[in-house]
Amino acid sequence: MRLAELSERSGVSTATIKYYLREGLLAPGRQINATTADYDDEHLRRLRLVRAMIQVGKVPVAKVREVLGHVDDDSLPLATRLGSAVWALPQLPEPDEDDDFVRGARLAMEELLGTLGWSNARAMASVSPAFRSLVLAAAALRRLGYDWSPEILVPYARLMREVAELDMAFMESHASEAEKAEIAVLGTVLVEPMLLALHRLAQEEESTRRYGFE
Repeated sequence: MRLAELSERSGVSTATIKYYLREGLLAPGRQINATTADYDDEHLRRLRLVRAMIQVGKVPVAKVREVLGHVDDDSLPLATRLGSAVWALPQLPEPDEDDDFVRGARLAMEELLGTLGWSNARAMASVSPAFRSLVLAAAALRRLGYDWSPEILVPYARLMREVAELDMAFMESHASEAEKAEIAVLGTVLVEPMLLALHRLAQEEESTRRYGFE
């Protein structure tokens, strides 16, 4: 397809597509002559991924380029490729390890992983952005006087493990390694907000069931 058709099918303007090409977010098309290139469905899929990260996920262009570098690195094992792509997305800052609340929260969350038997997550805890986010949230709650202990979190974590199994099953339904990595990125950028929205809707439903509208 020509650039105009790629623009029409993707809903992205030709000027924006040209910008993505210049920034290396989209591979060049197959050159037909000095002024014309041909694009295929891979370009269309990649364009939609880039658009989702930038427009919906508000990921900066430089970060998008970094994420795509991991998505396209077929020299890496799949698990490393998936993790690297997701970890390259914008993350929360490192916790202040001199903070007593942070230290206490880290110990509690490490205990949680041990209780769950999540040995892989525990081994990666020192570098995992997800574990960092967990510690920061737990520390903030402790600072406010609300201690969500490992005992409270265990049933929540087990439900999340079931969600993760569904995620992996969906990802594995796609054929190529690049598609699997793209699904992992989209899962973080788009599906996580969807799951959060479902969580809140479920809370509304249960709250109304228990207490009514008034």
